[in-house]
Amino acid sequence: MGAPASQNASRSDVTGSVITSLAALGSVLAASTCCLPLLPFVMAAGFAGGSAFLDAARPYLLAVSILLVAFGFYQARRARKCQRRPSLISSILLWVSAVFVVISVFFPQVMAGIAADLFAR
Repeated sequence: MGAPASQNASRSDVTGSVITSLAALGSVLAASTCCLPLLPFVMAAGFAGGSAFLDAARPYLLAVSILLVAFGFYQARRARKCQRRPSLISSILLWVSAVFVVISVFFPQVMAGIAADLFAR
């Protein structure tokens, strides 16, 4: 059975107040960046910590990527054996992801340069 109307109204009030509180915090942080540039430093520290973790996890992430792309090709081959043709979009995404994984494995500096150029804009 459904919840009473008063309970549904109180849930929407709570959700609205949470969203309003988060918006207020966001506006305070955005307004304080002109006077106290704390937020960019906190974000930089967070990115540095994330970068250190991802650098240590890179071999494992690449291995998982290779396995998942190989599994994607296996599924596409299996679908063809069952007289099912994969969609064009899935085939394109599979090949694009395979190219990105190969570039990441054999030419990591190329991927780093592309990412740096994209995020510098």
